[in-house]
Amino acid sequence: MADAVTSQTLQDGPRNAVMKFTNASDGTGEAAVLKVDVSALSGTPTEVSIYMVEYSTVGMSINLLWDATTDVLALSLPADRSDTLKFYKFGGVPNNSGAGKTGDINLTTAGHSAGDSYTVILHMVKKYT
Repeated sequence: MADAVTSQTLQDGPRNAVMKFTNASDGTGEAAVLKVDVSALSGTPTEVSIYMVEYSTVGMSINLLWDATTDVLALSLPADRSDTLKFYKFGGVPNNSGAGKTGDINLTTAGHSAGDSYTVILHMVKKYT
């Protein structure tokens, strides 16, 4: 059996994208799973900046990763917390990955066990080059 995960696009406009991700874990966890595929967003952006994150974690922590040849940590969300992180005052968290940069966002869970869960809502601003 695998973790029960969902991905939902809540908004996909010309400038902003908002996506919601959930996981009800059976203990399997997720390792660098593609969550934001920028090529699938409307307008064909090349990458996104993270403007705000709303999250709730139960029993596991989460690492959001900028996809590249070697993934780069974008944000760590601790276990057993609920919070809203706002980054729009300084323009958002930019994608600072290097070689092989795709513009996508991956997700990895840590410390997961059966019965753990998360909900993450990512508010993003699209970038075009």
